Amino acid sequence: MTRTLLLSALSAVIVALGGYAYLTASQSVSTSSEPFLAVNAQESGADAAETTDAEAGGSPDVTEMAMGDADAPITVIEYASMTCPHCARFHQEVYPQLVENYVETGQVRFVMREVYFDRFGLWAGMVARCGGEMRYFGIVEMLMEEQREWVQGQPTEVAANLRRLGRRAGLSDEALDACMSDNDMAQAMVTVSTEQAEADEITGTPSFVINGELYSNMGYATFADTLDGLLAEIEG
Repeated sequence: MTRTLLLSALSAVIVALGGYAYLTASQSVSTSSEPFLAVNAQESGADAAETTDAEAGGSPDVTEMAMGDADAPITVIEYASMTCPHCARFHQEVYPQLVENYVETGQVRFVMREVYFDRFGLWAGMVARCGGEMRYFGIVEMLMEEQREWVQGQPTEVAANLRRLGRRAGLSDEALDACMSDNDMAQAMVTVSTEQAEADEITGTPSFVINGELYSNMGYATFADTLDGLLAEIEG
């Protein structure tokens, strides 16, 4: 995905804010090929007013999700979309080995930053964050492993799929309702994601910033060689 399209998608997701609440209240929705929940804006102007009020009162903090030793010599930042097939493959084939061999050994601090290409990715990010820092990475693993299943169907079906996944992760219906309809947090997440992606010149997912240098997607062997080379430079 090009940088222009990335930023356009991130901006467009803002239109989806409040969409989950609308979907849970109505089964008559547009298909996913139409603009992000424009029907919601047509039904009511309340969401726009609420968003303006939220902006005036300040945005909630968006926690940086990280695992590993804060003093690790290497920091790996992954930019990923919950709906990106290449990201799902990375999390199934590469990520587990990175965690076992580099994060758990104290050599790497791993940070995940979400990129929102569509409303489904945004909703998935909201579900993952609903579990707090302790559950976040476990829920992300579930989302990536079962991506092909939960992304299928109309928006109402995807929302229901995410709710089922969230319940399996131990979240209550009340918690899921609160998290997935939190427009202020959704707006803040989109804003932070856009700023971070622009700052690091992200053009596609998954992308990685390793000790300040940008890398494209790579297999485990290449990733390990890159990390080992950096560790050798640091130790030398």
